[in-house]
Amino acid sequence: MCGLSGEYTFDGRPADLAAVANMCEAMVSRGPDDYGAYAHGSLALGHRRLSIIDLSPHGHQPMVDSDLGLTTAFNGCIYNYQELREELRRAGYTFFSTSDTEVIAKAYHHWGEDCVDRFLGMFAFAIHERDSGRLILARDRLGIKPLYYSESNERIRFASSLPALVRGGDVDTSIDPVALHHYLSWHAVVPAPYTILKGIRKLPPATMRVIERDGTSRERLYWDLTAARDPEKASWTDSDWEEAVLESLRVSVRRRLVADVPVGVLLSGGLDSSLVVGLLAQEGQTGLNTFSIGFDAVGGEEGDEFKYSDVVAREFATEHHQIRIGTERMLPALEDAIRAMSEPMVSHDAVAFFLLSQEVSKHVKVVQSGQGADEVFAGYHWYPPLAGAGRDDAVATYAQAFFDRSHEEMRGVVRPEHLVDSPVSLDFVTDHMKRPGAETAVDAALRLDTQIMLVDDPVKRVDNMTMAWGLEARVPFLDHELVELAAQCPPELKLAQEGKGVLKEAGRRVVPHEVIDRPKGYFPVPALKYLRGPYLERVRDALHSPAARSRGLFQPAYVDHLLADPNAELTPLRGNRLWQLALLEMWLQTHLPDAGNTP
Repeated sequence: MCGLSGEYTFDGRPADLAAVANMCEAMVSRGPDDYGAYAHGSLALGHRRLSIIDLSPHGHQPMVDSDLGLTTAFNGCIYNYQELREELRRAGYTFFSTSDTEVIAKAYHHWGEDCVDRFLGMFAFAIHERDSGRLILARDRLGIKPLYYSESNERIRFASSLPALVRGGDVDTSIDPVALHHYLSWHAVVPAPYTILKGIRKLPPATMRVIERDGTSRERLYWDLTAARDPEKASWTDSDWEEAVLESLRVSVRRRLVADVPVGVLLSGGLDSSLVVGLLAQEGQTGLNTFSIGFDAVGGEEGDEFKYSDVVAREFATEHHQIRIGTERMLPALEDAIRAMSEPMVSHDAVAFFLLSQEVSKHVKVVQSGQGADEVFAGYHWYPPLAGAGRDDAVATYAQAFFDRSHEEMRGVVRPEHLVDSPVSLDFVTDHMKRPGAETAVDAALRLDTQIMLVDDPVKRVDNMTMAWGLEARVPFLDHELVELAAQCPPELKLAQEGKGVLKEAGRRVVPHEVIDRPKGYFPVPALKYLRGPYLERVRDALHSPAARSRGLFQPAYVDHLLADPNAELTPLRGNRLWQLALLEMWLQTHLPDAGNTP
């Protein structure tokens, strides 16, 4: 797991290695173990390394293979790199390292653009062909690893984080009105290629971009998700599905053990992370490090779920770490968590993951997480109302449950110069839900959430907060083969038992029943859910600051209305609307301290 950056020029100028170094400097936490840079004419690459596979200097990046004429910068992990390495060795290739980075380069040389079809893992990489000048950028199927870019007629720059591109300079930092609409209406989900800044875009998941020496380029989608029944599985019983899901998850968990350092687990005490622990124990992992976090109660609401994580830790005899976070740590951590965000993230979970990662990084460098199971196996409350719904009604049902604001409401929230004319968020969801390849309304919603919402909310949050502490998070529920299997599973099996029915039944073969039959939990952060005291003052200061007034994103009357009763207006997902505005403004003030004053 690492951070990469680069510049590729099209106008004959040498690439700006200083700008690339500045971008790397903004990503030290993503790769605290090593720094590397490479420059050759129109190309410059930079890399910050977190050493997980091949801890020796042979794994240094950017990795130059002079024999093949390829230079590679890579972020992520290819879990089947050892099998691919043997296949390539039989094809005549020799290796100078034991890293998965070298496997990527030689796989590209051998199979060309089709190499990505063979990779099992999470990745974002850049490969430069010395002889043709061609630059290849690619991102994994489910967008677990990020890749941002800014481009002009003269050059393209790219990096593993948005703030890194800002640090490189020469970026249009004005607010993108389409992204702003998504952020304020679709619960802070801003789908690729948009970001909140006009001058920075992100490569969509499952996408390869090929850039020629003259700047011309093309993109191709190399994987998509079909959410429909497989005729070959038509005779499967409920038990068949449960066994298939369990075996696929078992394989996924096993794959994510590949590392030259110990692997731990983030254990919330819910079904998903408990299953990961149980399957790892069945794989023979003993003395497994597990980690749970808890906060002070506020307003009568409990701030931890230790009673459940303790059950799992005892059952599987893990080395369990209960991490208790006092209220006094929350406010400073909030500022640091915002600094770690590549994009504005409204969920309180971000602070929880930030603090959890800080403690976990003291013990291990790699963890597995249960992230993604709710989107893949229908664990959220907005899926059951879609059962039996007509496709024409599905979008309205989904939006009613998920959207924070309607397009009509936006006029009272955002100043006119930042408004868009059409309901872009609703239009995006409508187009995605109506795409071919989804059999029912539930299938369409699950596909949307797996390919879009999951990528640009929970997955991004986990990546950013863990990498803020040089911690690599692996997500077995997002193994693309497991995701494909789940998408074929009949919706009624997933919707059973108030959601994730097929996973719950599979889980009964592994984990204690009290973990499965408990009420649905979440990452509780009560101090940020109920804005009061110093947190409310921080919100008020951000929204009334000179930078906020100069930027002029929001209607002053609307801000004053929310501040008059800070905890009164909640979204359908029980988010605080005031917090949503304040978080965006705090993020802008943190990452654009100078440019943030221009609307």
